[in-house]
Amino acid sequence: MDRTFLLLASIFGGLAVALGAFGAHGLEGKLSEAAMGTYQTGVQYQFYHALALMGVAFAISRWPGSSGLSVTAGWLFVAGILIFSGSLYILVMTDTSWLGAITPFGGVAFIIGWILLGVAAWRGA
Repeated sequence: MDRTFLLLASIFGGLAVALGAFGAHGLEGKLSEAAMGTYQTGVQYQFYHALALMGVAFAISRWPGSSGLSVTAGWLFVAGILIFSGSLYILVMTDTSWLGAITPFGGVAFIIGWILLGVAAWRGA
């Protein structure tokens, strides 16, 4: 499972760099300043959680006894990226404001993921 999360970290990290470059160059002047800020927030959180997935891969390999918590944290980070960052990208690109109501669910997934990863590290089992 650690390889799965390392692979996902690589994919999400690479996509974050590509989406960030697209935002900086391809969307420049096409979005309002507020929309560009929203887009960049999606990119930043995606990249932060790509790195978090690397931490999950490490935790699974380092503390196999707590891998259930770490695995759950990893899937919550994946869900958070898809829901939080994904909803922000779609919101900006389609000007579909109701998606803003979905975004917090991704944020909650991130928070719970961090808590579970911390518990796994604390237990170190």
